[in-house]
Amino acid sequence: MFTLEPINSELEKLSHLHLSLFRDFLKKFISFTDEEWIIFAEQLYSRNLKKKDYFVEAGNLCTEVGFIIQGSLRCFNIKEGAEITDYFCLENDMISAYKSFLTGTPSSTSIEAIENTSLIIFSKAGLDKLLANEHINYKIERFGRLVAEYYLICYEDRVTSFVMQSPEERYLSLLKDNRNIIRRIPQHYIANFLGITPVSLSRIRKRIMEPVNQIRVS
Repeated sequence: MFTLEPINSELEKLSHLHLSLFRDFLKKFISFTDEEWIIFAEQLYSRNLKKKDYFVEAGNLCTEVGFIIQGSLRCFNIKEGAEITDYFCLENDMISAYKSFLTGTPSSTSIEAIENTSLIIFSKAGLDKLLANEHINYKIERFGRLVAEYYLICYEDRVTSFVMQSPEERYLSLLKDNRNIIRRIPQHYIANFLGITPVSLSRIRKRIMEPVNQIRVS
């Protein structure tokens, strides 16, 4: 008879609710039996970041993948001394400099906490242990492939949006897909992500709100 009680000192810091949320999230990639979940969960631990802390800084090796329990993070690169925001991640999503994680090479991307952030973490060393475990290795191999595909699709979607959409269309997509980003992420970061100035973003927001305000007045 298998139990879902925490089974190591690090895991004891994670609540049953958070572990359950993470397990449900992973179902988009792979489903674990209770026995497999216990084996997988042995490699999990918690990590807390304060606002402005780095999950990974460019030039360093990324050895972790995190599941965001609470908070938000920003991925960015630096070109000619200027920050270029790639994307944002909020609760119930995974975060990593995945190329660095897979290849063992330094990350070209920095990942910074925008808010105080709590994560469930699994490491490259932990993943290697799971790949060596005959009871679960076949599922971990599939899981790793599906996560890589997930990140590739996300990257292609971001590139396509910059090529095919105007800044206003990209902003409207943010409103449609995740209003929490608009509410919680500082506007200068959103402007940077859209590739425009904060002043241009203010103009876009004003144009979008004008029809709404006219309806309210009428």
